[in-house]
Order: sequence, then structure tokens, then C-alpha cells
Amino acid sequence: MKKTQNQLPLLLLAIAMPLVIQSCRQQQGEESREIEKEVVVAPEKPEYFLLRPEVEKAYGYSHAVKIGNSIKISGAVSMDDAGNPTAIGDLEQQMKNCYADLEKILTHYGCTFDDVVVENIFTTHMPLFLEKSVYRNEIYTKHFPTGSWIGVKELALPELMIEIELEVHKAE
Repeated sequence: MKKTQNQLPLLLLAIAMPLVIQSCRQQQGEESREIEKEVVVAPEKPEYFLLRPEVEKAYGYSHAVKIGNSIKISGAVSMDDAGNPTAIGDLEQQMKNCYADLEKILTHYGCTFDDVVVENIFTTHMPLFLEKSVYRNEIYTKHFPTGSWIGVKELALPELMIEIELEVHKAE
């Protein structure tokens, strides 16, 4: 009787082991099937955009770069196609000129200001900008992006009073 009692746990173990091993194999098979379902995404190649090619090449920058659904737009300033400052001394008009250039870039990528997620504004005259910032309500009609307003001593050219850079997320 004792011999049978000692053999009983071994018998139960012998019966249970194949079930445990089979269960592990099934679980590994399920994990393998899940891994097979993973999608590999190839890295996106950057797409560069030049708004004023001559000016941007002379200063050494691209006005915008799109990678995947993200678009980074360099700071827009108030200038003509030759790179000369415009609306000198008129911060509000310079701001409007910046937004007009930014809209051209957004349109190139099939976006609007509704797609902007970050807007950073640099100005040499913060009190005047705060007075004129209400104009942004005409630009952002649905919601405002995140961002910063930064007072600076100077911009690239002494006549420039404002520069606006954007980050955009293009929805699929």
C-alpha cells in the first residue's frame, strides 16, 4: 500500500506534464501568431520645401521639412521674394505678412491653420505684439495651438519685428 501511495504522485505528475507542455506550446504558438501580425513601418524620407529658394539657399535653411505626418516650419518673417524686409516699422502688418507666407506653406502640404499644433512667436516689441495679437483670432478660428511668445533683442535683420514658426500635424 505504501508503495502505491509513493507512486501516486509520480503517476499524477506523469499525466500532468504532457498537458502543461502542450499548454506552453499552444501559448507560444499564439504569441508567434501575434508577432506575425506586427506591421513594420519603413522610415519616412524627409520632404523639404523652399518658399523663396534663392533667399533660403543664401541664408542656409529650408522653410519647411515634412517627415511622416509632422511638418516643421522655420520662422516666417516679413520679406519680399528678394529677401528684403517689408512693412518696416509696422508690427501688425509684419505679422499679417508672416501668416500669409505660413499659409502658402500649409497649403503646399494640404494643411490649414487648424492642423497647427505648436506656434512660437519671437518679437522685438512684446508690448506692441500683445496689443496686436488679437489678429490671431482671424487665423485660429477653431482652436489655438500650444506655443511660446518670446521677447528678443533682435531678429536676423534689424527691420524685422516678428518671426513666427510652426509645427504641424497632418491628419491622415
